[in-house]
Amino acid sequence: MNTVCIATYNGEQYIEQQVRSILDQIAIDDEVIISDDGSTDKTLKIVDSIGDKRIRVRHSNAHYFKDNFEEAMREAKGDMIFLSDQDDVWLSGKYERCLQELQSVDLVCTNSTMTDSELHIIEPNFFSIYHSGPGVIKNAMNNTYYGSCMAFRRSLLQYALPMPDTREIGHDIWLGLVAEMMGKVKFIDTPYLLYRRHKEAKTATENLLHRSDRPIWRKVWSRFVVLYYVCKFKLTHEKR
Repeated sequence: MNTVCIATYNGEQYIEQQVRSILDQIAIDDEVIISDDGSTDKTLKIVDSIGDKRIRVRHSNAHYFKDNFEEAMREAKGDMIFLSDQDDVWLSGKYERCLQELQSVDLVCTNSTMTDSELHIIEPNFFSIYHSGPGVIKNAMNNTYYGSCMAFRRSLLQYALPMPDTREIGHDIWLGLVAEMMGKVKFIDTPYLLYRRHKEAKTATENLLHRSDRPIWRKVWSRFVVLYYVCKFKLTHEKR
């Protein structure tokens, strides 16, 4: 059994297409956890209308997507856990390829094709523009672990949870860094996701120096915070 965790909030516009693209690939005994953070639109009605017994809806009061994902991962029953945003589309082969690679590594991150809101291609190769790849320092400085493209062994959670109590570190970068420090990771060059970008999306798609409009001091501070928690993690686990 494996689990797909989706954190939702007012995702009525795209959620059905995403969920169906997942259900078309996963096994009959797998589960899809929809962890909804108080949506006020038709998100949950649309999910309910799909009528698939593999879907399990939970209601969160996290009020922040990182915390919502953490809650969902804590409830996951699967041996392998996939993370999914509410507005993308899985491409054929994603599920099987990730499971294949996870036989020998602890976490995988697949490439993706970036699109606009109507799924018109903006950039066919996400890895090429973000220079995606492993490396603790590299990703602490410029993160290339994106949750929508990630799957990992359940055993990773014993090290990654609880996550650092700061909004400067996302759930995805933390999982990626912990996997590197405690096991093996693999970046899969083949795009297995239509990574939909629209005005409500959480992640910007500009170049590495302009991912957000946050002031430079905040970006520098964020990197120090990541490095602090990386060092703290390594020291803690070296003592064991």
